Amino acid sequence: MNEEWLILGPAALYMLSMTLTPGPNNVMLTASGANFGFKRTLPHMWGILGGCFLLFAGIALGLGVLFERYPPIQTALRWIGSAYLLYLAWKIASAPPPNLNAHQHSVPLSFWQAAAFQFANPKAWVMGLALMAGFLPESGQPVVNALILASFAELVALPCAVLWAAFGTAIGQWIKSDGAWRAFNVTMGILTAACVVLILR
Repeated sequence: MNEEWLILGPAALYMLSMTLTPGPNNVMLTASGANFGFKRTLPHMWGILGGCFLLFAGIALGLGVLFERYPPIQTALRWIGSAYLLYLAWKIASAPPPNLNAHQHSVPLSFWQAAAFQFANPKAWVMGLALMAGFLPESGQPVVNALILASFAELVALPCAVLWAAFGTAIGQWIKSDGAWRAFNVTMGILTAACVVLILR
């Protein structure tokens, strides 16, 4: 392996610090795991990983330059991401308890919905920009390097996403009453909405 790829060690630590900490994706994975179970949350989880892979690779191949060169794009992204996050927060907060017939109207995020959200998720952009600026080797084929680093980043993020989804699933098995379910969903909705403050500050 090229010596420049020894930087994968620090890159792994960076990704762990970013993906283990609470954020929109982790809050929503927890809520989904609790409400729908681990298996039904898998498309949501894989969508996050797939969307971040495409975003990170795109940043390395020139999308990041466009993002930095035209500040209005960054501003628009913040507002679009915030609006969509508030919509998701409302969906989470208003979700009925899973043991009611009404839960048929509530479904987990699909693979493509979760993947598309990453392009409107400012935290994902910040994470991708820092990752590619700090850890992408300068020598070699740019496309190959971008794909390797983006793949490695999502490999590191995978167990973190699994952990949050499993955490939510465990909570879902612990909650027994409809009142507790409503309180949990409202709390998760509020936490999701609170991420907007970090986006717009």
